[in-house]
Amino acid sequence: MKRLLLAFISGLLLALGWPTYGFPALLFVAFVPLLLAEHHSRKTDLKRKGLSIFGLAYLSFFIWNLVTTSWLRFADLFGASFAILVNSALMSTVFLLYHKYAKRQSQNRSLLFLVALWISFEKLHLVWEFSWPWLNLGNGFSEYITWIQWYEYTGTFGGTLWVWILNVIVFKGLLAYTNERSKRTLQFLLLKSAALIIVPIAISVVIYKTYAPQGNTVNVIALQPNIDPYSEKYNLSNLKFLELMERLTKDKLNDSTDLLITPETYFAQNERLPDFKYSLLKNRLDQLISEHSNLNLLTGISFIDVFRDENRVRPETNQYDAVTWYDDYNAAIFVNALDNVPQYNKSKLVVGIENFPYQDVLKPIIGDALIDLGGTVAMKTTQDYRGVFTGSKGNFKAAPIICYESVYGEFVTGYVRNDANFLTIITNDAWWNESQGHQQHLSLARLRAIETRRDIARSANTGISAIINAKGEITSQLDYGKQGALVGQVTTNDKLTFYVLAGDYIARISIFIMIFVLLIGFFRRKKVNGSL
Repeated sequence: MKRLLLAFISGLLLALGWPTYGFPALLFVAFVPLLLAEHHSRKTDLKRKGLSIFGLAYLSFFIWNLVTTSWLRFADLFGASFAILVNSALMSTVFLLYHKYAKRQSQNRSLLFLVALWISFEKLHLVWEFSWPWLNLGNGFSEYITWIQWYEYTGTFGGTLWVWILNVIVFKGLLAYTNERSKRTLQFLLLKSAALIIVPIAISVVIYKTYAPQGNTVNVIALQPNIDPYSEKYNLSNLKFLELMERLTKDKLNDSTDLLITPETYFAQNERLPDFKYSLLKNRLDQLISEHSNLNLLTGISFIDVFRDENRVRPETNQYDAVTWYDDYNAAIFVNALDNVPQYNKSKLVVGIENFPYQDVLKPIIGDALIDLGGTVAMKTTQDYRGVFTGSKGNFKAAPIICYESVYGEFVTGYVRNDANFLTIITNDAWWNESQGHQQHLSLARLRAIETRRDIARSANTGISAIINAKGEITSQLDYGKQGALVGQVTTNDKLTFYVLAGDYIARISIFIMIFVLLIGFFRRKKVNGSL
């Protein structure tokens, strides 16, 4: 019963430490009760310890996943259930592997293995086809940006490492105090823990206070049309949405406007990709541009490309019939006075909606069991290159980040390495209604601003549209559910942060350490004194 209570407390602390409502300092001790429960279980004669440990861990991680991501149910109940249940199981498996290792190895080596294994797991969640990095621990500080300005050097994995270092130190300190019952041991634990919290925050505050933006000013308008994606969005023509855009920006557009941004798939009625340049929509967009000499338009659009050439078939290609295939694009295009229309295709896809993971294995088993969110069930076609859009006057280079892509730190650095000097995020968060979903999504964007030191202009269908500066501060926003157009300014930046250059190096080092420690554990017996 005591171990169940400890597991429950861990889950509760993780949930209460999460943005946008939580206090992230709780994360520094959130794993300690679960570590104590595992330690006590390991020292008992309990049968089937592995199953017991998995169950305790599952209770903790299920509470965490359920409280923080249950908003997924507004989009699809099955999808939410799958994400919560499976992700809890994956996290529990990580903890079970630690338990198996700790039974045969020293405490220090086992805890090192756990930290490296957890960070490696978070990295896996960024790269495999079942990707779901929403609960990576470094994301937990997204509302407390004055604490983590050093993310420009470490990315979010620096936050994950910070959390685990504190949890390990507190756990070991409590074990030592339990054995020794020494006030000095407890005092040393408190001092060391306080220092490891205060020093990084102090460094961050200094960076925050001294950072000064340098670059060109870009005048932007972020559209927030507030369209219901379950009905209205897919039942109106693209020309109707163009008329809405013109109406919402009529009193705001002028010759000083550099960039107008509309949300993801704003033009949702599939345009035929080969014929787009001859379409009535393109003609009307050109007319709008001609009325404002400096204007550039970055807009989300759905494209479809139908063909019968079997040689063009790719893994992401959809088949219509025996001789007809089509590529489906969730794209961003850039329209201005120049002749060409650059296109970027969303490339980090939502599992089960835009991407069928490991379909060679799963499709024969479950068929085309994709989640239907307003008709967006086709496999989307992606691209390897992080495209960047250059303003017609050459005064800015914008990254066209589409929705879910903004959750991926190293992925976003690809735009910056391709010379993007500020970021745009176009998204449709209306699937989640008035919940933590859209609030957390906006909050995570603040991390990308800090990591890259790039201002962000964010256009969201139903909100929250916002302007975020390079320190992660939201300088202006349109609240969720409001229709309108947000006028603001962003400042360009051509300098590259250490994180942009190095990427997720903490994760790569952790993978190496995990393998190294695992091999040591396999070939070496545990030392009697419990040291490394």
